[in-house]
Amino acid sequence: LKSFQKLRRKGGNKEKVFGCDLLEHLNTSGQEVPLVLRCCSEFVEHHGIVDGIYRLSGVSSNIQKLR
Repeated sequence: LKSFQKLRRKGGNKEKVFGCDLLEHLNTSGQEVPLVLRCCSEFVEHHGIVDGIYRLSGVSSNIQKLR
């Protein structure tokens, strides 16, 4: 999120992100992961979301043992 905000303050990255070929974008940007995906995953991880996107269902008895 911070890297995205930094780009916005500087006037943004002029490279096209949406509507272009993903491999072409990654080669042009020199990044392994598109900035928009990195920002989204950082946001989810930093805001302590416990249920939802990263939650995996498990056997109830195993979950109780972990608690």
